Order: sequence, then structure tokens, then C-alpha cells
Amino acid sequence: MLSEYYMDVAHHSLNKYGEELCGDKVEIIKSDNRMIIVLADGLGSGVKANILATLTSKIMITMLEQGADIKETIDTITHTLPICNVRKIGYSTFTILEIDQDLNARIIEFDNPPVFILRNHKILTIDKIKLLSADKQVWISEFKLEVDDEITLCSDGVIHAGVGRLLNHGWEWQHVAEFLELQSTPSAEKLNRRLIETCKKLYDDRPGDDTTAVTVKVRNPQWLQVLTGPPELKIKDHETVSKFMSQTGKKIVCGGTAANIVSRELNREIITEIEYIDPLIPPTAKIKGIDLVTEGVLTLKMVLGKLKQINLNADEPIFNKKDGVSRLLKLLLEESTHIHFWVGRAINPAHQNPDFPKELSIKTNIIKDIVNELTHMGKLVTLEYTD
Repeated sequence: MLSEYYMDVAHHSLNKYGEELCGDKVEIIKSDNRMIIVLADGLGSGVKANILATLTSKIMITMLEQGADIKETIDTITHTLPICNVRKIGYSTFTILEIDQDLNARIIEFDNPPVFILRNHKILTIDKIKLLSADKQVWISEFKLEVDDEITLCSDGVIHAGVGRLLNHGWEWQHVAEFLELQSTPSAEKLNRRLIETCKKLYDDRPGDDTTAVTVKVRNPQWLQVLTGPPELKIKDHETVSKFMSQTGKKIVCGGTAANIVSRELNREIITEIEYIDPLIPPTAKIKGIDLVTEGVLTLKMVLGKLKQINLNADEPIFNKKDGVSRLLKLLLEESTHIHFWVGRAINPAHQNPDFPKELSIKTNIIKDIVNELTHMGKLVTLEYTD
């Protein structure tokens, strides 16, 4: 099953300077036994390019998901794309990546830069077969993936980065390959952001072309358990802590009441950490067997704010600080693939009018928003309420 592995996927784009819409489009479909990614780059830039790329990616991923072969799919695209009044052609380059439950991969490329495949931080060269379809020359490669392999698809804005500005001929494929070989990061998100941020700098913040990269990293599942808030019924404390501690993965406790319950039920001392003091961020603590103990609502609200900021900004986030927010973000974004939240339904009167329904709890809504942001980043997130 594909679910035995985690397909860590991230993609980011830069619009051509002065354009409101990106002329590149990424479509991704995941199921238990298959994943399909299409990256399309529409002719030109702006609205027309966006329409061409959107049509190409949508049609292709829908047809491939339904079992159509590549020749039929390309033929449909050729006869569907609108014709440009100026250039008298309807044109979109594309790259397709398919991965099945046994980690068999197929890459189909038409006029986009060749895909970067890395194994053990070295570029992996794969044989390609040429296919002529609807007067288009398409390259197809098939190979077996391994855990920790990385694949990066990109539009030509990546290999043209810096042309006419910092570099005479752009970044060029081989230079991008060398850059990727030097990176060492556990997550596709971080690798993809580093690549796009470097392109942005080479363009001197004024991209000369739409620039998109999609990064896939094959990972073993890494679980993270997050307990926040006490159960509504006090008699459930022992059962909740017992179940929480029996789960696989690293463990985080958010909230003073939850930490006190865990401390009491495990008969382990809470030790407040004082070596790092930030006046704006609540302090953290230690409980033996727990990877991180933080304050509750304030810390979670700050985490939510950071997640929203990260999702809006292609810049690579830095988590080198030792405060509770930075440490929690690092665990959520870099050190986990599957995240399970244990949310207590008890109402803290300090945060909430106890007469309000539980569904309107400030903490509950913050957690729901965090789940949405993490899901948007491709994390597999589940939520369990403890009554």
C-alpha cells in the first residue's frame, strides 16, 4: 500500500514580475495506491498562460486518474487548448509524475526542464524512451523509488533564474542539480522553499518568468501525538493519558492543566525550563517521556499565526530558536508526517465563557485552524476529542 510510505509533496511558485496570475499550474491526486502529479506551464504569461496551464493540468490528471493512456491524453489536450490569436498556437508544456503502491515511478516529460531525481544526495540518471504523440515529442522514463529518494519537477523559470541579471545564461539545469545535491533536509517543504527562494534571489525579486517547482520525497511515516486540554470528565484522565502514552511517535503536551494531569497520572515531575526566556512567548517545561511541554492557548495561537504566514510566503521558515513556538513548529513541520491531536473538551474558564457551547471554544477553533493549515501543507492530520 502507498500508505506504508509517506509521499512528502511540496510546491511553490513565483509569478512573473508584474503579473497577478501564475502561468504555471500544479495538480495533485493522492489515493491509497497511487499518486499523480501534473505540472503544466502555459505559453506566455498572465491570464492566457494561466488558462492554458489550468486546462492542461486538469484534463491530464482527470484522464490519467480514469485510466486513459498518455497518447489519448495528449491528443485530447492538443484538440482542446484554445488557440492564441497572436501566435496561432495553443501550447502548454508539462511534466507528469506517477507513483504506485510499490514505489514504481513513471515520468512523462514534454518541453519542461528534465526532472531532477536524487538518491543519497546524488543525481540519479534514468533511461528515457521517446514517444511521438499528436506531433509532440514526449519522453517517458520508468524506475523504482527507494525511501529518502527526492524528485523535483520544475518549469523553465527555475533554470532561467538570474538570466540577464545576476547570471548571463540563467541558473542552468546542471547548476540547479548541484544545488539540490548540496541540500540536506528531512522534508520536501523545506527543500522546495530553499529552491524557490534561491530563484527569487537570483531574479533580484523581479522574476522574469513564472517559476514553479514541485518536490516529492519518499519517507517512512513519522508520527507526532499532541495532547491539549483535559477531558471533560475527570474520571477519563487516567484512560486518556494511558492511551496517549501508548501511541507511536513523539509526544507533545500543550497547556498547564494537561501537563499537570500527565504529570500526576505518570507520577513524573514537571520541571519548568528557564534557560531560554522570551518575554513574548510562554515558557516551556519538561516531563520525562514527553518531547515537549508548552503553555496552551497563547502558544497555539502563535503557532497558528506562524503557519498562516508560512503558507502565504515562499521564503524558507527558520526554526533555530529554543522557545516553545519554534520548537513546536519544528516538530510539526520538519520532524513529522502524520500528526494526531488529542483535544480535551473541558472548558477553561480563563479562556472561555463556561456558558458557551463547547463548539465555540477558543482552543478548539485554534486547533481546527492549525489542522487546516497543516493539511494544506500536505501533512496527514487527525483529530480526536477526549470527553
